[in-house]
Amino acid sequence: MYLNVSGKKTFFSNGNGQLDSAQPSIVFLHGAGMDHSIWVMPARFFARHQRNVYAFDLPGHGRSEGSALGAIDDLADWVGSALQAAAVPKAALVGHSMGSLVALNFAARHPGMTAAIALLGTSVPMPVTPPLLNAAKANEQDAIDMTNIWSHSSFGQTGGNENPGISMTMSGQRLLESAGQDVLFTDLNACNEFANGEALAAQVKAPALVIAGNQDKMTSPVKALEVASRIKGSQQVRLEPCGHAMLSEQPNAVLDALASFLLPLE
Repeated sequence: MYLNVSGKKTFFSNGNGQLDSAQPSIVFLHGAGMDHSIWVMPARFFARHQRNVYAFDLPGHGRSEGSALGAIDDLADWVGSALQAAAVPKAALVGHSMGSLVALNFAARHPGMTAAIALLGTSVPMPVTPPLLNAAKANEQDAIDMTNIWSHSSFGQTGGNENPGISMTMSGQRLLESAGQDVLFTDLNACNEFANGEALAAQVKAPALVIAGNQDKMTSPVKALEVASRIKGSQQVRLEPCGHAMLSEQPNAVLDALASFLLPLE
């Protein structure tokens, strides 16, 4: 489905559900170089459980028009504009990696519009190693390879996908390769330059869930739990074995955690 957000044609998946203003809404925010397709399983689940689902392609990603936004603050502002365009006064936000920073930023700055947040594969700050950042800036294939390989644990790299017939690593590789010129660098740089996450986490008033992969090489579980410790009353779930690509490595465990957290909320 499409919305006009700030004059740009913006795509979102509704999980093939019906949008009803009487239902609670959930916004899904993908990570660097990704798009809405990482959320297929939870999007369909929550749509079947009478939730309005908005799994967005962020600007310049997937099927959405515009250029990738270069700062987490700008992406959080964009989410506010998207919710206004969708006539959604309040929503739960679920973000993975870069998307988790956007959700955190939005929740701290717009508490009245935030029903809850779930942060997957998060860290504040979220530094990006210089070799990866430099390769992404040069639009080198090495950047895609590093991002994809480091996002998967040893378990993820040797197979065992719970979705039959799907390769975890090759799915991630192809998705990153489909991103536009400079998109991966813009996203990674936005993560690298995000500097006030600790203060924002302390300001979050909404119910919060943090999901961490025990073998995450991109955002360490120690850092993820530090974020959780700064959000009063937050819940934490650790996945084993699991790297940063938790939506492909442990899709059922992620969905179980999200369902247990979000379904009781009105």
